[in-house]
Amino acid sequence: MMLRNKSNKSIKALTFTILAIMLVLAGCGGNSGGNGKSESKVEEEKSTEKVELQKVKVVLDWSPNTNHTGLYVARDKGFFKEQGLDVEIIQPGQDGADKMVASGDVQFGVSYQESVTLARIADAPLVSIAAVIQHNTSGFASPKEKGIDSPKKFEGKRYGGWGAPVEEAVIDSIMREEGADVGKVDIMSIGDSDFFTAVKRDIDFAWIYYAWTGVEAELRGEEINMVYLTDYSDKLDYYTPVLVTNEELIQNSPELVKAFTVASAKGYQHAITNPEDAANILIKAEPDLNADLVKASQKWLSTRYQDDAPRWGEQKLSVWKNYASWMFERGLLESELEAEKAFTNEFLPE
Repeated sequence: MMLRNKSNKSIKALTFTILAIMLVLAGCGGNSGGNGKSESKVEEEKSTEKVELQKVKVVLDWSPNTNHTGLYVARDKGFFKEQGLDVEIIQPGQDGADKMVASGDVQFGVSYQESVTLARIADAPLVSIAAVIQHNTSGFASPKEKGIDSPKKFEGKRYGGWGAPVEEAVIDSIMREEGADVGKVDIMSIGDSDFFTAVKRDIDFAWIYYAWTGVEAELRGEEINMVYLTDYSDKLDYYTPVLVTNEELIQNSPELVKAFTVASAKGYQHAITNPEDAANILIKAEPDLNADLVKASQKWLSTRYQDDAPRWGEQKLSVWKNYASWMFERGLLESELEAEKAFTNEFLPE
C-alpha cells in the first residue's frame, strides 16, 4: 500500500509539473504583456496604427487647371501622406493667395514671379520654393482672321486685360522691338471675361496662357495667332506659376517645407511621365472641368513642366534678376529686388 500511494503521488506530481510547464509556455508564446494577444497580432496592429498627419493647406492662384495637377496627384496618390502631411487644396479668398501665404494663414500657395517680386518690394515675406513650369508659355492671342501676328500689328487694335500696370509695360516693351507705339493701342479692362466671347464682341487681342486657353482654341477648331513674350525679350522669360511659402515657415519649420516640396515634386514628375493618368486624377477631383480640355492641356504641358532644367522646380538667379531689372527699369518697382532672397532651391529633392 505504501509503495502504491507513493507511486500515485509521483504520477500526480509529474502531471502537475507538466501542466504547469504547458501553462507557462502557453503564457509566453500566446500572450504579450498579459493582454491576451499573440505577438503576431500585436505586430500587425502596430504596423497598421494610424500615424498622425500634419494638416497643411495650399491655396491656388485661380480656379483649378493643369498648372495645379501635380498638387492633386501628390494628394490623391498619397505622396503627401508619405511625407507625413494631410494637405487640403483650397481656393483663394478675397485677399488673394499671396496675402494668405505671406500672413501665415495658409502654409503654401501658387503664385507668379511677378507677384512674388512685387510682394517682396512691399516687405511681404513671400518666397518661391519651386517653378511649376520652367519657361513662360504666355503671350498675346487673337483670332487668326484679325491678322495680329506681331507686336507691330497691335497698333490701332483694342487690348482686353485685367487692369494691371504690368500689362501696358509688357505690350510697350515688345512693341518697341518693332518700332511700334503702345500709345496707338486701346487698352481696356475686361476682368475675367471669357476670351472667346470677348474677342468676338469687345476686343481684338488678350494675354493668355497657351496651355489652357490656347489648347482650348485647338479643341474648338478656332485658329488663333500667338505673340509669345519670350520671342521678343529674354527678360520676359520668367517663372509663372511658382509654389510659394513664407520666410517664417522656412525658418521655423524647414522640415515641413521640405516635405511639402518633395511630395509636390513627385506629383509633378508623375504628371510629366504619366500625363493621361494625371489628367484623370484632376478630372476626378474637379468634375466640373472640361475633361477633354484637361487631357489635351496635360499632354501639352507634360514636356514643359521641367523642360530643359536639370530637375523639376529648379529656379535660376539670372531669371529672377532679369525680370526684376526689367520691372524696375519700367517704373513697376519702387526699389530693386534682392533676388537672392525671393526664391530658393534648397527644398527640392536631389
